[in-house]
Amino acid sequence: MSLVGAPAPDFELPDQHGSAVRLSSLRGRPVVLAFFPWAFTNVCTGELTAIRDALIPAVGDSAHVVAVSCDSMFALRVFADANGLEFPLLSDFWPHGAVATSYGVFDHDRGCAVRGTVVVDAGGTVRWDVVNALPDARDVDDYRRVLSSLGAA
Repeated sequence: MSLVGAPAPDFELPDQHGSAVRLSSLRGRPVVLAFFPWAFTNVCTGELTAIRDALIPAVGDSAHVVAVSCDSMFALRVFADANGLEFPLLSDFWPHGAVATSYGVFDHDRGCAVRGTVVVDAGGTVRWDVVNALPDARDVDDYRRVLSSLGAA
């Protein structure tokens, strides 16, 4: 289910440090919401380190980048520390998967978010989304192209 053209569902989740992050408070710049299944898995680690190494330096302050998982805040903190991930990793742990469900990227059988990405424009409208199969990593160049079309890369 694509949300392109619709207002992005607002939410508030804790990041890996326990600080609340509300999507609507990030307005004014585009937001990349990268949902990922599990911390400490090979594909997820590779994707998030690619975001750290390639996407964040490319967009600088022109966009917000956050990753969302159903892992606990505590697991995300250890994962972030172990991998040098300084951008927000948001915990959709409880109610389990509620935000992922609102974006249509929750796998009820596995109990995790699928590998979905949503780009929200500066005004809060979904402009792009993609879902990859769990074993298939996403390409940060796709994020850069979309952000560039929004004037953010």
